[in-house]
Amino acid sequence: MNKTTSVFVLVFLALTLSRGYAQTLTLDSCLALARYNNADIRTSLLEIERAHEVKRQVFTKFFPQMRVSALGYYASDPLIRFGINDVQSNDMRDILQSLYELVVESGSDVRNEVSLMKNGSSAMALVAQPLFAGGRIVTGNRLARLGVEAAELQAEVQMRDVLEAVESSFYLVVGLQEKEATVSAALALIDSLDHTVQSALANGLVTKADALQVQLKRNEIMAQQQQLASGMRLSKRLLCSQIGIAFSDSLVFVAPELMDLPPLQYSFAASGDSLRPEVRLLELSVEAEQLNRRMTLGEALPQLTLIGSAFYGNMIKQDPAANAVVLLSLSVPISAWWETSHRLHQHDIRIQEAAIKQEHLNRMMSIEEEKAYSDMVDAYMLIRSDSSALDIAAENYRIANLNYTAGASTLSDVLQAHALLLQAQNAITDRRTTYIMARRRLSDLTR
Repeated sequence: MNKTTSVFVLVFLALTLSRGYAQTLTLDSCLALARYNNADIRTSLLEIERAHEVKRQVFTKFFPQMRVSALGYYASDPLIRFGINDVQSNDMRDILQSLYELVVESGSDVRNEVSLMKNGSSAMALVAQPLFAGGRIVTGNRLARLGVEAAELQAEVQMRDVLEAVESSFYLVVGLQEKEATVSAALALIDSLDHTVQSALANGLVTKADALQVQLKRNEIMAQQQQLASGMRLSKRLLCSQIGIAFSDSLVFVAPELMDLPPLQYSFAASGDSLRPEVRLLELSVEAEQLNRRMTLGEALPQLTLIGSAFYGNMIKQDPAANAVVLLSLSVPISAWWETSHRLHQHDIRIQEAAIKQEHLNRMMSIEEEKAYSDMVDAYMLIRSDSSALDIAAENYRIANLNYTAGASTLSDVLQAHALLLQAQNAITDRRTTYIMARRRLSDLTR
């Protein structure tokens, strides 16, 4: 289904379901709704978006880091005061005092002390450009790209699992609907048989015990009908929750004949040749651990940074002044080398663990695919067997009914044949559901 068709289906379903016009859903429409509404799928898409934001965030580390700050102050008394009396040398203090007295006598208004920094303000801009950070910036960006790919693969796995669960719920509901129709038909047969027995009882051809057997059989089938109705309601609610629509008792889920789908062909791939996203996720885990090791190593390498600072203000002097400084900073974390060596060994161990898990999962996935194929083939063969059993049960019931009408068999034989027929009908429904789900499972694992 292409994008345009998907949008059309979603809009059509949203309008019709909300207005109550359409009460029938197919498997394709349920899967389309799940892709759009399912909470797990929507969450996985948000995880991809978040991974992209992390990637954009880490990319900013390539660019200079700039900071602008401003400072202002006002003191009740000047922060710095220095007068003649503060001079330590007696000779110098006497000379300064004599000069001060001469200036005062000449009529000048001069104080015998100097005060600084009573108020002031400044603005400063700082720019730092890492020239070498132990390779952590480049490695961090590579890790962020791996994170995006991992999020996309996780979303693919989540989509597969959700759609598989939706299809499982869909065919569970369809199977219950078929069983419900089967039980309703069986109840109609019992009602017809009851009418015949009641007429025979009125004419003295059968005993009251025969009529009670039919009544007990009707009660048994009605109990099954009630159980199916309860299971149907819960299954529909679950499916509606998975595809994100409101539940309604009037919803009907229709599916094509399950036997129209032939078994899938399957070739047993060698271990490690699988194209499933889980394989790539394990490869990413190994690559990520290797990059984390480089990040740890980068912390123990020298760090070289170019720093530029510009200043403008009057923090000390009354008149504002400007200045600029360029610094080259080299940092060598010598004491961290010992600790870093042990951290690197930890990463080496994690890399080995990830490689072992990857090898083990490759083998397990091959076994899982082979099991899915075996389950599909077994289910298909059982359908054939149960189809033959259903034909035999139907013929047995027909003959028992004819013999009863002719007086050649008892009512118990008819009821027993009817029970076997109902059992065979329900069994074939279960087999078909099992087959289609096994087929879908193999398709998901090997596509």
